[in-house]
Amino acid sequence: MNYNNRKFKPVSSSQNSETSEETIFIYSQEKNIITSSYKGGNIKEGHLIGLVDEQGNIEMRYHQVNNKGDLMTGICFSTPEIMSNGKIRLHETWEWTSGDKSKGQSILEEI
Repeated sequence: MNYNNRKFKPVSSSQNSETSEETIFIYSQEKNIITSSYKGGNIKEGHLIGLVDEQGNIEMRYHQVNNKGDLMTGICFSTPEIMSNGKIRLHETWEWTSGDKSKGQSILEEI
């Protein structure tokens, strides 16, 4: 599975997430290394870097600056699902490594 030039947005997130449906992720991939820039909603600017395995699972680290001016960091694991329309849905489990260090879950869909 290749995520290069694909765009995603959250369709659901835990209450402790800073993402919303206004947050847009733009993915790039070279071999098994994935990166993304994202922003929108409560996030002024964010980036992630990760590794993709042969099944399309992603292990990533992210950092972002929110609208309050806080620098936030975290770890995320994503599992892909191919939807009936052929687009990708990502089921994510994540944890803040800054702030309250809470955990959460999100679902992103390709747009």
